[in-house]
Amino acid sequence: MPPHLTPNGPSPLRKRARALTTQELDQIPWLRGLSAEERERAQADLIVTQAQAGDFVCRLGRPVTYWFGLIEGLLKMSNDDSQGPVITFTGVAPGGWFGEGTVLKHEQYRYNIQALRKSLVAGIPVATFDWLLDHSIGFNRFVMNQLNERLGQFIAAREIDRINNPDLRVARNLAALFHPLLSPNVGDVLRTTQQELAYLVGLSRQRVNEALTTLAAKGWIRVEYGGVRVLDLQALRSGEL
Repeated sequence: MPPHLTPNGPSPLRKRARALTTQELDQIPWLRGLSAEERERAQADLIVTQAQAGDFVCRLGRPVTYWFGLIEGLLKMSNDDSQGPVITFTGVAPGGWFGEGTVLKHEQYRYNIQALRKSLVAGIPVATFDWLLDHSIGFNRFVMNQLNERLGQFIAAREIDRINNPDLRVARNLAALFHPLLSPNVGDVLRTTQQELAYLVGLSRQRVNEALTTLAAKGWIRVEYGGVRVLDLQALRSGEL
């Protein structure tokens, strides 16, 4: 069974869990909207762990135990291969927090979250998430905005599925990873490889390479060592080729 975060049993991810450093805490966007008391409670309960490439942070059918966020690395959200061909729903880039809908309903996961590379993943227990909802207006506002932006993201993902142009598919998927609210810590450069993008987009690495070359020629991106720099985010979101 692949490793996953759970308080029951000594899973590899749980064994590696530790408290966050000050620098890591500074990368959690929703902490900034908390009062001193709320922030103290949250920081006391936050943990972080190192996921290796291929590790499952969340597993379909498992009960929710934490609300998760990505400090560094790259994750993908997908269905399970037991349900047929694997379909990637979205990627999770640094600064992104995910699964709040599942946490709110205290239900089992309906998807997998898997690390595409070595990733630093933070988590806060469901009980602390619930306490913050009961006590913090700032936290409620953050979660509400998350749900609203996530809905828009998944609507866009359905539209992307209907795009037959592979270059535009890569463009739209890249734009989603640079979302300023859902992935606030990415900045202008996404640290990724062509193979990782291929996993997220559902194309071959060679076809992704061709698409990146096309997008670079349009002046929308620049491929750099170890990543992709966005030069025109609006064009990636809505431009035509």
